[in-house]
Amino acid sequence: METLLSSPFFENLFKWTVKANGFLWGPYCLIALLCLTGLWFTIILKGVQVTKFCTGCKRLFGDFSFFGAAAGKEGMSSFQALATAIAAQVGTGNLVGAVTALIAGGPGAIFWMWIAAFLGMATIFAEACLAQMYKTTDENGQVVGGPAFYISKGLGNTAFSKALAAFFAVAIILALGFMGNMVQSNSISAAFSSAFGVDPKVVGIALALVAGLIFMGGIKRIASVTEKIVPFMAILYIVVGFVVIVKNIGHVPAVFSSIVVGAFDPQAVWGGVLGITMAKAARYGIARGLFSNEAGMGSTPHAHAVAKVKHPIDQGVLGIVSVFIDTFIVLNITVFTVMSSDVIVFENGQTTLKGISLVQAAFSSSLLGSYGYTFIAICLLFFAFSTIIGWYYFAETNIRYLFGTKMLRPFQLLVMAFIFIGSVLKIDLVWELADFFNGLMVLPNLIALLFLSKKVVRLLDEYKRGVPYDQKNFLE
Repeated sequence: METLLSSPFFENLFKWTVKANGFLWGPYCLIALLCLTGLWFTIILKGVQVTKFCTGCKRLFGDFSFFGAAAGKEGMSSFQALATAIAAQVGTGNLVGAVTALIAGGPGAIFWMWIAAFLGMATIFAEACLAQMYKTTDENGQVVGGPAFYISKGLGNTAFSKALAAFFAVAIILALGFMGNMVQSNSISAAFSSAFGVDPKVVGIALALVAGLIFMGGIKRIASVTEKIVPFMAILYIVVGFVVIVKNIGHVPAVFSSIVVGAFDPQAVWGGVLGITMAKAARYGIARGLFSNEAGMGSTPHAHAVAKVKHPIDQGVLGIVSVFIDTFIVLNITVFTVMSSDVIVFENGQTTLKGISLVQAAFSSSLLGSYGYTFIAICLLFFAFSTIIGWYYFAETNIRYLFGTKMLRPFQLLVMAFIFIGSVLKIDLVWELADFFNGLMVLPNLIALLFLSKKVVRLLDEYKRGVPYDQKNFLE
């Protein structure tokens, strides 16, 4: 298969996809649309990410549990839904993506990543609320919801809205269920091959089998796994990373200063070495930030839709918290660990280490010695595997939307096959195709969000006034 992927057809497809992604994820398309959407919701919802942040934190800690009530056809607990959403958000992007933005856009890129996350908190609030408002049940009585449902129903159940919803569903199945999960399994196998010398085929088989057992257990098993694995992986990484940062506390003020200065004057930091401009810093920071927290992309609403809550706002505020955890906590741990450890070295205008190697070097040099490589490999396993579970669930919801339940088993087997294939291949093309279909699914989601924004404003207003929520009456 590797020979097949290197054929002229796939080489040309790779070049075309890279070019298409350059426009799609460039400053004049999705980056601008996502940021403007976040700004729009920040304005019309009167800074909801600030005014309702404490409410979200109270709900998070009030519902926190490693062993919540079993999820079923009626949905999952609010915390389990949040854990499933964070499972998808907190992935390899928090390790590799953060460092990629840092090197490509300089320290200033991190500042713009923060700005994108702040605006994204308002967008994801709207997504979570709409997912709750338009959730429904399938032919088996299973509660389901997400962008495909609020696109088709919210835009009037017309032929156009149904076509737009189907377009979104196909794009997310391809982007996350197949190609996205291939790149996650590839990250795990690469990390275990370098850290432990394990054959990628063995890793791929193990990943496919374990993932398959979780997939086939349905929403009950998915919720049970995410409510345990997500808090564990996040707390472990945050604690060890925080210790590294404290050990290098003397460097932290300079790190923070370089991030703020680099956002507006990159030449004063690394720009002279790497030729970084303010536009480049903003582009890489915003793009990587949005890619990490997934706000506006239409993925995490599938989890928020099935939360058992009395009012959609109760889940919307947890959407705000999910972006905060992803970007302002986990991703910042990576950034400050790497930058405070003094492991970024330039030679001939290039960094000697890139990607995950920089993160491993930071943990190794500052605290863990040779065990740093093992620790990051294990973290990558948890981060990437939890993303596989979350992304599978999001794609499964859209299989249900398009085909009902009859196609679930074939889909599960196909995803297992793609997980194995991804673990044993060099898949630059698949990365690019995943980015491409990710981009395509954003467009119909943003259209629906903007057209339905008045409903979100009304929902928040009635919530503040204490008006009881009734789905049927509200949507009439």
